[in-house]
Amino acid sequence: MWRKSTLASFVVAVVLSLSLTACKDTKTLQENEQLKAQVADLQKQNGEMGNNLETVTASRDALSKENDDLKSQIAAMKSKKPKKKASSRRRRRRQALEIPAGVGLREHLQGAS
Repeated sequence: MWRKSTLASFVVAVVLSLSLTACKDTKTLQENEQLKAQVADLQKQNGEMGNNLETVTASRDALSKENDDLKSQIAAMKSKKPKKKASSRRRRRRQALEIPAGVGLREHLQGAS
């Protein structure tokens, strides 16, 4: 009798352990499938990011070239500006004599005498 109950409890323990192992394997398989799906999604995102990076790099290069062109145009425009003319001799004389703006030189000299 002792042997039958020991053997029966051993069989029950083996059956339970196999069912638990099968359950763990099922959980592991589900986790594995989820991880595979996540890896596939990350690979897709990585590919999209690579494409975005190429697009942004091309745009940056184009803008840099346009910026350089505009800078050279500005430099060309600055060099074309005429230099300021020296003030005329007449204007300097007026300032030295302190002649008001609305009065001519002759009038001022006639008024002074």
